[in-house]
Amino acid sequence: MITRLLLVRHGQTAYNAQVRFMGQLDIPLDETGRAQAQAVARRLSSERPAAMYCSSLLRARETAEAIRSEISTHPDLRFDDRLVEGHFGEWQGRTYDELLATDASRLGRWEKDHLRVPPPGGESLPDLAKRLQAAYEDIRSAHEGETVIVVAHGGSIQVLLVLALGLPLSAYRQLWVSNASVSELRIYETGVVLYHLNDTSHFPGVQEPRISDRPA
Repeated sequence: MITRLLLVRHGQTAYNAQVRFMGQLDIPLDETGRAQAQAVARRLSSERPAAMYCSSLLRARETAEAIRSEISTHPDLRFDDRLVEGHFGEWQGRTYDELLATDASRLGRWEKDHLRVPPPGGESLPDLAKRLQAAYEDIRSAHEGETVIVVAHGGSIQVLLVLALGLPLSAYRQLWVSNASVSELRIYETGVVLYHLNDTSHFPGVQEPRISDRPA
């Protein structure tokens, strides 16, 4: 029996385009993001998931609703706050370049040691992992042998992937997921397989992101 988790990052927002730390700010999709959401929706239109799970933030909800509208069975869409992006505290709404100019010391400490240094006033990586692990276990146990679509964020998907694969938490930065990409986990009795990572074949012209694009 195989359980499939299709992990979809939300489409682009204006803050993504401006390379701003969004964290838990509730930013909608921009025009490009809405087009990306429609493209990934068409890509997934032939799927028949038992359910869809979604971060409660607007950019994820808009992406999930676009996907759901293209699936003829209109699967149950369940919002789960545990899937939201990590909180970036004082840095939310600011660009990476602004932080390099005004808060370089704290930014440098965070970049060197994500495991022990959270963004100022923000959420630690272990705390983010704890809530995502709980969400993953609940979804997995509720849908054994079924297909589930999960719509979330760059950071939360990267962390969920390393947790599911049993990788060190620090490895999350080595797995990039682009806006409106699809990654797939297949869960077997013998273990978990990463079947697709960052698949964006459903829309052309993907620009390689900078490292500073990661918080989204």
